[in-house]
Amino acid sequence: MKRKENKLWLLLGGAVSVAFLMAASIVYGYTNTSWSMAYYAFTAFDHSTEHIVIQTVRLPRALIAAAVGASLAMAGVILQGLTKNRLASPDILGVNSGAGFFVVLTLTLVGINSAHGFAWAAFLGSAVAVSLMFVIGSAGRDGLTPMKLTLAGAAIAAMFSSFTQGLLVLDEAALDQVLFWLAGSVQGRKLELLQAIFPYFAGGWILALLLAGKLNVMAMGEDVARGLGLNTRLIKWLSALAVVLLAGGSVAIAGPIGFIGIIIPHLAKKWIGTDHRWLLPFSGLLGAILLIGADISARYVIMPQEVPVGVMTAVLGVPFFIYIARREISMK
Repeated sequence: MKRKENKLWLLLGGAVSVAFLMAASIVYGYTNTSWSMAYYAFTAFDHSTEHIVIQTVRLPRALIAAAVGASLAMAGVILQGLTKNRLASPDILGVNSGAGFFVVLTLTLVGINSAHGFAWAAFLGSAVAVSLMFVIGSAGRDGLTPMKLTLAGAAIAAMFSSFTQGLLVLDEAALDQVLFWLAGSVQGRKLELLQAIFPYFAGGWILALLLAGKLNVMAMGEDVARGLGLNTRLIKWLSALAVVLLAGGSVAIAGPIGFIGIIIPHLAKKWIGTDHRWLLPFSGLLGAILLIGADISARYVIMPQEVPVGVMTAVLGVPFFIYIARREISMK
């Protein structure tokens, strides 16, 4: 009971931290505002520049950062559980690469150049990448295995990245238009875009939480899971659907933000354990905390300009990735 109470306190602390950072994201930035000004922007809106910035720029930005951070972290937990690979994440296994390729393809061939157009192209690309990863990983006599899934994801990531680079070399104008999006950012995203993608996020969160108990059984080994009557093939495909909804929706809104899906599952496991019923929601909270915090920091690095938040997560994630990779090698 005590352990359960501790976990509940961790979840509560995470939720409070997310709320505080969202409030800080609304208050701090290039436009000089205060906490009281933010309060009055929602209780006594006066159409001033500061109130407009708070309501139409910073509020959507905070909400999007929280949703994207939570979704990427939960997708990372699912992928690491399925592949039994501690380095697995949406960006490593091709989700981001597939989304980026479809955005560039849409821009160069169709000429669509809007946030909504990029969003739906990215969503489609993410779905194609995850589907290919599972189809290729399922080929062969022994079916879908963690090793084959990991190798298929890495190959798809390399393939889509190469295709994207080839298209951008052929069309330099497209490079200028999508460069900021490809770096990953929540800046300038409208609330309408989040409203359009939110049903997919909600579906992914609910599906992930429903699968939590099954993922615990899968962690015991596929043979054991089958022996306990679990339809492992169905669980893998439902997990793939959850990853498409979570990671695909994230890339659709914010571009290919990396490393959250690697960093957060490891931190969450140290604090709350490996039970997916706790790990998934806690990872979601930690992911939101990391991305909102990184976005606030990105506003002050080269002020008055901003660093894309994808660059900030890379600065944090690369050393962590190297540390985990070295640990994996030393353990073998």
